[in-house]
Amino acid sequence: MGQKKKKKKPSRKTDLRQLIQGLFFNQPKRTFNYKQVAALLEVKKKTDKQRVQIILNELFESGYLTETVPGKYKLLSRGSTVTGIVDMTASGAAFIVPDDGSEEDVFIPRNAMNKALNGDRVKIFKSARRKHKQPEGEVIEILERKRDHFVGVMQIARGLAFLVVDDRVMQNDIFIPTKGLKGVKDGQKAVARIIEWPERAKNPIGEIIDVLGDVGDNNAEMHAILAEFNLPYKYPEEVNAEAETIDAGITPEEIKNRRDFRDITTFTIDPADAKDFDDALSVQKLKNGNWEVGVHIADVTHYVQEKSLLEKEAFERATSVYLVDRVVPMLPEHLSNGICSLRPNEEKLCFSVVFEMDDNANMVNSWVGRTVIYSDRRFTYEEAQNVIETGEGDLKDEILTLDRLAKKIRDNRFKAGAISFDRVEVKFNIDENGNPESVYFKEAKDANKLIEEFMLLANKRVAQLIGKNELNPKRKSKPKTFVYRIHDVPNPDKFEAFASFVRRFGYEALPKGAESINKSLNRVLQEAHGKKEQNIVETLAVRTMAKAIYSTHNIGHYGLSFKHYTHFTSPIRRYPDMMVHRLLQRYLDGGNSVNEEKYEDMCEHSSDMEQRAADAERASIKYKQVEFLKDKVGEEFDGVISGVTEWGLYVEIIENKCEGMIPIRDLNDDYYRFDEEEYCLIGQKNNRRYQLGDPLRITVASANLEKKQLDFALADD
Repeated sequence: MGQKKKKKKPSRKTDLRQLIQGLFFNQPKRTFNYKQVAALLEVKKKTDKQRVQIILNELFESGYLTETVPGKYKLLSRGSTVTGIVDMTASGAAFIVPDDGSEEDVFIPRNAMNKALNGDRVKIFKSARRKHKQPEGEVIEILERKRDHFVGVMQIARGLAFLVVDDRVMQNDIFIPTKGLKGVKDGQKAVARIIEWPERAKNPIGEIIDVLGDVGDNNAEMHAILAEFNLPYKYPEEVNAEAETIDAGITPEEIKNRRDFRDITTFTIDPADAKDFDDALSVQKLKNGNWEVGVHIADVTHYVQEKSLLEKEAFERATSVYLVDRVVPMLPEHLSNGICSLRPNEEKLCFSVVFEMDDNANMVNSWVGRTVIYSDRRFTYEEAQNVIETGEGDLKDEILTLDRLAKKIRDNRFKAGAISFDRVEVKFNIDENGNPESVYFKEAKDANKLIEEFMLLANKRVAQLIGKNELNPKRKSKPKTFVYRIHDVPNPDKFEAFASFVRRFGYEALPKGAESINKSLNRVLQEAHGKKEQNIVETLAVRTMAKAIYSTHNIGHYGLSFKHYTHFTSPIRRYPDMMVHRLLQRYLDGGNSVNEEKYEDMCEHSSDMEQRAADAERASIKYKQVEFLKDKVGEEFDGVISGVTEWGLYVEIIENKCEGMIPIRDLNDDYYRFDEEEYCLIGQKNNRRYQLGDPLRITVASANLEKKQLDFALADD
């Protein structure tokens, strides 16, 4: 029997760290203290034992080991893979928002992005968590690109061409080979598609797919905003061609299949510049003394057939987009402004909800189905408001009756807990070249609220019909799959922060006594109405709310205080309304329930496109704000602090609601630190505080159109 081989002692040349790592790696479930490690590795010298202690501490600090109890160590889990969405920062680093929402965001350094771009869905390797640090990771696979085309300005020099991308979170310019230039000139705005990104190349390779025009040209800039948010700004020729083949088709045979409202007084009320009138109201007094009010909605799905090019295009767009100076319609103008639009003095096909209500606006009965109408008059909101205020004008009896009923419906809605957000909209008077000449504010008046109440009532009734299973005599069966507009309860932490903030203005947002949160919120909004802080209080109140989305899973609409709510009243401009029309008719005809998973995916797409459209609208408003102030650099204005961050103060000018930033580096009278809980910057030496809601006198320092950015400075005292 041979002699037992002795373990090799670590010499000075042996890497003690490597041996310790190997010990833990080969026995990942065991725990060791430094004495056990030293014994197993036959470390006997006092100095070497001290080195073991030091190395164990270093391996713990680096995240290789975890300390189970003081002095005892174990191999830390070596990481895992996670899938999620890239949320990139301006520095080029990013956070990954995990798909399942169960884990916290993972930080990805810029050098670990591996060509992933903002919004992409990726797989990452998440490293073992280091002590007191946010988890970090590295992108190992791009699962789905958010977008493959980008907007930018062309730079052509010395035979090389690059698209310098506008988007602050696209860190790499796109190289455009000569054959892919498509006639674009140096300095013009264009849209490029990435066609290749070689493994070792710093820049992706692309081709120009559209030349937008010169920088500063209004059309070019508006189209650039749409392209930036991956929204269309023109129709494919084949879609327009299909639309042009459709005629109104209001034949005697079609009318026989519908309820006829052509002899009942009917009218529309819309903005002065509207062309797509997708809702109309009719009203008549019944023999029993009650009122019959018809909410008539353009029957878009009668003309846009399933599986058609028009249907596919409408689904992809999902919504009309409203920029500061234009509307990009969901449907081609032949339909949206023509055949489907409920224009005056024309017969039109509709899908209608008809209410019978008493003089106190209590609903006695209702009917839902397809109709034919004839609009007697087109009112602008201003014209209808004049009738309400003066009691004189065309169809005054009908308008005054509907106004009176709408106010009763509205009062009942607020008593039930609906939240009153009557926010002021900023609008621009724009000249023929798209230049903003002046700013004005648009506030909802009684004429707007009249239309709003009856649209809400129709949407609610349609949702109840399906959600409460009213079409099914066997009420105990599960309601059929439907599209709802849902709104979740406020986030408690956000609401508490909001309550803390408004307390500084003397408002108490937390419920008093038996108040509910929505009623206490209404109280604060009412108390702030007309005050200088109104806009900020309302803005922050909106931020405490969850976002309303489309879903097949009905949880009700918190903001409206409705248990059942949908979108039925705007199918010309919203695809979910088209889905609702189709499903409603299917179920009225006794059809089976549709596939829930399929419709949930369609709802998710519609919610995403709605958010993109809202972001594009805000970007267009911001562009016009910068354009409006570009010739006012150096002028002073009164403002109010609308946002506080670690990099500076956002200030909203009171007279025009344009918002800009005072960088913290320009507050040079002290060193300021950001206090997140107090929404303020605090001076280290003088203790001066800049707090959300504080008034400030500012000077317009610069107006950068390319970045859509306004910089302000404190005016001289």
